[in-house]
Amino acid sequence: LHRLRDHGNTIVVIEHNLDVIKTADWVIDMGPEGGHRGGEVVAAGTPEAVAAVDASHTGQYLRRILKPMPKETRRKA
Repeated sequence: LHRLRDHGNTIVVIEHNLDVIKTADWVIDMGPEGGHRGGEVVAAGTPEAVAAVDASHTGQYLRRILKPMPKETRRKA
């Protein structure tokens, strides 16, 4: 995936593996649940920005594996 990106390609991946998600440039978290209870954008942004969204289930798990960012470098999702 990184090689494709390095050659200027845009890559869209549907993924649930947090090790893949945490390395993404941009994450779009759909939800809030699956199936008929989903379909809305719950959070979008860098993995760190998604981790800061309390309503994001993905963000809650990302928070556990990402290193904390200093307050002065945080951005709103």
